[in-house]
Amino acid sequence: MRAMSKVIIIGAGGVANVVAKKCAQNDSVFTEVLIATRTVAKADKIVAEIKEHMPDSKAVFTTATVDADNVPELVKLIQDFGPKMVINVALPYQDLTIMDACLETGVHYLDTANYEPKDVAKFEYSWQWAYQDRFKEKGLMALLGCGFDPGATQAFTAHHAKHHFSEIHYLDIVDCNNGNHGKAFATNFNPEINIREITANGRYWENGQWVETQPLEISQDIYYPKVATRKSYVLYHEELESLVKHFPTIKRARFWMTFGEAYIKHLNVLEGIGMTSIEPIDFRGMKVAPIEFLKAVLPAPESLAAGYSGQTCIGVQAKGIGKDGQPKVHFVYNVKDHADCYREVQAQGVSYTTGVPAMIGAMLMLNGDWMQPGVWNVEQLDPDPFFDAMNKWGLPISELADIELVKD
Repeated sequence: MRAMSKVIIIGAGGVANVVAKKCAQNDSVFTEVLIATRTVAKADKIVAEIKEHMPDSKAVFTTATVDADNVPELVKLIQDFGPKMVINVALPYQDLTIMDACLETGVHYLDTANYEPKDVAKFEYSWQWAYQDRFKEKGLMALLGCGFDPGATQAFTAHHAKHHFSEIHYLDIVDCNNGNHGKAFATNFNPEINIREITANGRYWENGQWVETQPLEISQDIYYPKVATRKSYVLYHEELESLVKHFPTIKRARFWMTFGEAYIKHLNVLEGIGMTSIEPIDFRGMKVAPIEFLKAVLPAPESLAAGYSGQTCIGVQAKGIGKDGQPKVHFVYNVKDHADCYREVQAQGVSYTTGVPAMIGAMLMLNGDWMQPGVWNVEQLDPDPFFDAMNKWGLPISELADIELVKD
């Protein structure tokens, strides 16, 4: 079934740039795309680059200004353009207003990160799962967290369950950025979200409950195939919440991420002097959250792309009982080169690995493979068409059998 669809992309950062350019490549599905954001010049730059680097794309791109915190403004934008769906790659604080606007206008919804309130460093699915009945009643689909992690990592877990395991007991999601951007300190995606994530207490699932850890308290050296052995730290990541719900045989689930020593040193200093705080302070008569000021000082993630070298490696290790009833360990992963991403879509690998799955999720919704009313997490859907599309659209998947990379 060939879908020809108009979509709105909300946001114009590093991930939005990738989503837009992959939509331009996939122009038999995405025929008209509107990029809407607060700073329209950023959207205009993406469209100009599409014209320059992808002159043969038949997809028609336009831009608009929108305040994604404002439901009536979003509603008007959607009504004027008439899309089939909205791809939300704005800030996680804006998920609910965009979902509200989609419900009001009768269009489908996809995002790459779950909602978190601006004034509390806490992200969980409860707010968005609460939309289940409203989306179902209107015959609309909302797909939550369809980036890489969350997103592809959940499809990897579903693939384990469908093809390799009768029961998954131990799940380890691993995320290595073995790249070098040449800056003293910078974050690979939105600094505010990135730093909030890392400075929060860690959490992992064990024996039916959450175990809380100090930030970066638990670490081990993990070998990332084709890339490097890197020190990796346990932190909480949103997909753990939905995975342990949808795969109740899981006894323990953890999320690991690599950080270099220089990164941690900078972060410790910034945290020590209060620069990572989300509590607003009075500064010359204005209320400013220090982390928002820090975000303004740091390099924008999309600005890191040009000179970025090295690779990312993101994967999921499962341990449990195989389809044959025997103990099994299996690893599914992707390796992506930063320089390749820049050549293809003028982005670094962290933006690329998030943006490509968002385009794929939207395509699978529009072409009917994944379309079903209600609010869904990626692991609830068939991983096979997602895997096929990952291999086709620039994120080839590899598998390793019977080698335990993450130790107990």
